[in-house]
Amino acid sequence: MDYSALVEKRKARLEEVEGLISAPDFFNNQEAATATMREHRGLKNLIENWARLKEAERNLVDNQELVKGDDAEMAEMAQEEIPGLEAEIENLNMEVQYALLPKDAAEERDALIEIRAGAGGDEAALFAGELLKVYTRHSERRGWKTEHLESSAADVGGFKEVVLKVSGDEVFRYLKYESGVHRVQRVPATETQGRIHTSTVTVAVMPEAQEVDIDIKPDDLDIQTCRSGGAGGQHVNKTESAVQITYKPTGLQVRCEDGRSQTQNREKGMQILRAKLYEQLKREEDAKHAAQRKSLIGSGDRSEKIRTYNFPQSRVTDHRINHTSHNMENILDGQITEFTELLQKADMEMRLEAAEQE
Repeated sequence: MDYSALVEKRKARLEEVEGLISAPDFFNNQEAATATMREHRGLKNLIENWARLKEAERNLVDNQELVKGDDAEMAEMAQEEIPGLEAEIENLNMEVQYALLPKDAAEERDALIEIRAGAGGDEAALFAGELLKVYTRHSERRGWKTEHLESSAADVGGFKEVVLKVSGDEVFRYLKYESGVHRVQRVPATETQGRIHTSTVTVAVMPEAQEVDIDIKPDDLDIQTCRSGGAGGQHVNKTESAVQITYKPTGLQVRCEDGRSQTQNREKGMQILRAKLYEQLKREEDAKHAAQRKSLIGSGDRSEKIRTYNFPQSRVTDHRINHTSHNMENILDGQITEFTELLQKADMEMRLEAAEQE
């Protein structure tokens, strides 16, 4: 895809922004000035990367011609440089694509991952626990921090529901593609006749919301305390540390009991509630543009099947991009980057096509 037209638009915008910065009263509004300077840095970075990309593409063509030439020594040197140039071009292409997209502030945020066992009973709960490990290990590999916010353990192991907070650089940008139904096909340990069972787990990845994003009035909340359930430390079942928060305008309920105190559970519950309300607002906003462009993120709806894990064939298939990996063991160890990068690339191409048509 040729991005020249979009880059030219950004060059024109860069000239406008530089004109704004040179105005004598530019710093009178500090907040606006900060936003403009941020835009200026982004535009300059895009133009510089575009220039580097074009230069790398020219160098690649030159080297490919030298490889065909009569000078054996020059041909060998040119051949050695080609893999590095190809890798540089691929990386710069991704950087340029991302820089050309309309900015979504949510992509820079931390994320809350809600994992719920769906159809399949015990098998679904067990796989929910395995997906929790996948995202925890993936976060460790990327240098992100994880915090267990809330969970409801299943009797057989795994979870009926679990919420994980992931903090780091651009967490939501990379994890947002995990939202949807994850289907698992395998023979359960309790299956005596070797039949393959199909189970589902739903994943919802939500950008973390701040208090300024969502105006929650105290009168809109019904907060109740009760004793925590299940086995655990000394605080479990002895004090009313569990907190259930109901957002009265919509009836949305959040329950937290994993914290050691009522205060901790209330704070965690409000984190989850804000994220869910913010996600709802974001979906409504995205729906306004749904007719203008397709998106690989989809609706995040729990009925939307996005990936199948077939254990007998050691096969993982993402249905949105028709990509299949036979690297099941590593994927379950958190190595999901091959899916993340392909999904991001395909999504960016769709969004850029839409941007060219606007």
